[in-house]
Amino acid sequence: MTDEREADQTQRGAELHVRPGETTVATRAAADYSTTNQQQQRDPLNTLKGCERILILGRTGSGKTTLARQLSVALGVPHVELDSLYFGPDFSRAPLSLLRDRTSAAIAGDRWVTDGNKRVVRDLVWPWADTIIWLDYPAHVSLWRLAKRARTRTSTLSAQAARTGRRTELPKQLLAAAKGVLTALRSHRGQRREYPRMFAQPANQHLAVARLRSPRATRQWMARVTEVSRPPA
Repeated sequence: MTDEREADQTQRGAELHVRPGETTVATRAAADYSTTNQQQQRDPLNTLKGCERILILGRTGSGKTTLARQLSVALGVPHVELDSLYFGPDFSRAPLSLLRDRTSAAIAGDRWVTDGNKRVVRDLVWPWADTIIWLDYPAHVSLWRLAKRARTRTSTLSAQAARTGRRTELPKQLLAAAKGVLTALRSHRGQRREYPRMFAQPANQHLAVARLRSPRATRQWMARVTEVSRPPA
């Protein structure tokens, strides 16, 4: 399979629908998309010129957060990790109202890179984003990465338990690893059906979407767009 077939891109027009009474972030997004911006063509498969607010999607274990961090450094923009707004110490979870408040505050800026698939804040993030990078890898890629992640965490916690005699965190990590594998398997086909339909909805026509089908395609894409998008010295 050629690199061109491994990575494809969908360009959309600009039309933004905002839910009544939602946060000022979404309202501001609607106001900022003037006729000129609506007609502006973005090509995120080849350049990130004009891509100010980038959302990275993909299955659990696809490497969304790693790519978002790398991209934020390369572009010199903030990285907003949605999971860090949701999860607290010992796998505690923020209440929905707090998560939405945190998300609205975190994405209020004009430029950022964020990653995550959380449905409960999708109506906040998607209207204000202008670009989506979709890591649509085969299921075995995510499963392999999840297995490596679980092995590393288990080894670290086992070493800590041997030193301290406390093994309370190890069962939680094993349970989290098992849940990650199940999530990846459930979402594999679901995302491939759901996302194209969502991208085609009128409310999402302002989004430019780059779909990357393998880690190799993503590495080549990253090298290409960061070179093109890098500001002159």
